[in-house]
Amino acid sequence: MTNAEIPPMRRHSRSVGAEVAAHLEKLIISGELRAGDRLPPERELAASLNISRSSLREAMFELESKKLVRRRQGRGSTVADIPRGVSRLYEDLADLDVELGYATELRDLVEPRIAELAALRAVESNLLSLDDVLGRSRENLPPEESMRLDIEFHTLLAHAAQNPLLVTLCTMTTEWTQRTRALSHRTALGRRISVQGHELIYRAVCDHDGAAAAAAMEQHLREVREISSPKG
Repeated sequence: MTNAEIPPMRRHSRSVGAEVAAHLEKLIISGELRAGDRLPPERELAASLNISRSSLREAMFELESKKLVRRRQGRGSTVADIPRGVSRLYEDLADLDVELGYATELRDLVEPRIAELAALRAVESNLLSLDDVLGRSRENLPPEESMRLDIEFHTLLAHAAQNPLLVTLCTMTTEWTQRTRALSHRTALGRRISVQGHELIYRAVCDHDGAAAAAAMEQHLREVREISSPKG
């Protein structure tokens, strides 16, 4: 098995360990690093990222605690699989003939709670990842790219809630609401509303204000529904 290629990362002025964790978490969530990929040896990876081995260990400990990587003595680190029970849940539900209205209703129930927990549990690497997505999100992007960043933001938010089952629910509702999301990103107005909603959620998460984050998410979902309606 060959080692996965790790691209360079942007550097910030915050904790190096948090920056590395955010960088690797983004690669895992985006699919650039896939389940089963083996990471380079510690010395090699630290050198390629131009960081100390202690900072790398800090990042790897965080990723392991989030169940994103698996570390084994003498065998290195690999990108983790989705837990078996979670994977089975996803497969079972994915077989159902789920109507869009049901998926939207599920999103309304789940995502405000995800935002609330993210505000209470997010660590610095989560905030860095969310900030990076917002920095790349603009109303003048092509609809497809805008929608991709929208999905990335919500996925990262679910990871910040530190509950793999919520990540799975977020992934499922994303699959089931593709048509609604595409409609909300078809115009510059829709893309601007999406970005503004994400910014409000992000500020509440940075403030560790769970109630404000949940309220911002509820408002965001309400505005997305309005802009996605056939009359919009």
